[in-house]
Amino acid sequence: MTSPDAVSTGRATPHGGPLPAAVLWDMDGTLIDSEPYWMSAETELVEAHGGVWTRQDALAMIGNSMSVCTVALRSRGVDLSDDAIRDFLHERVAAGVASAVPWQAGAEDLLASLVAAGVPLALVTSSFSVLADPFARMAGVFDVVVSGDEVRHPKPHPEPYLTAAERLGVDISRCVAIEDSPSGLASARSAGARVIAVEVLVPVVAPVGVSRVRSLEVLGLGELTRIVTGDVLDLRGVETTPRA
Repeated sequence: MTSPDAVSTGRATPHGGPLPAAVLWDMDGTLIDSEPYWMSAETELVEAHGGVWTRQDALAMIGNSMSVCTVALRSRGVDLSDDAIRDFLHERVAAGVASAVPWQAGAEDLLASLVAAGVPLALVTSSFSVLADPFARMAGVFDVVVSGDEVRHPKPHPEPYLTAAERLGVDISRCVAIEDSPSGLASARSAGARVIAVEVLVPVVAPVGVSRVRSLEVLGLGELTRIVTGDVLDLRGVETTPRA
């Protein structure tokens, strides 16, 4: 059932109803499958300093800010400055992504549908601009990029998503944010966006009011319309067949 506070953006889907004023995208793990690169780089760095970095350690870093990661890595024996840790991780991850962009299934099709429908897009990521900007240029679809080194308060604080909406000139409550981590979901939800949790590497305990999918392939303009107008969808059992 559509919520009474739903507001038209002036564009409608073929199914009727308003499209989102904008769609705000997380990057790592949501749009691209870059988490294995991060995990590999973290493991390499810790082991080079005589420590042990488990898969659970790596999974716990998903969606967190660089400052959280540097503290965790240093606790496992990495005797380097924040800048040195950051530069090492960025170099390794950038090299991996540059070799072949690891798009998540359905991501390119959904982005293309949104561009064709005239929906503004923002990239809102905890990754620094050294990674976010080259990816955004390659993708060529984002109107705004908000990276982790541009904000005073990174995710899970609402600032990254509020900044994206402000730069786009849209009402955050009319936007849909797509995320894959607890910190990202908390950021988008507290900012006031309608939120979709994508369960990729780890199960997501979604806050109340957050829709859930296991793949972007099940999302189309119709689903985004329903979500932005108040529906909370659980599409985890839907077959991964792309739908416009």
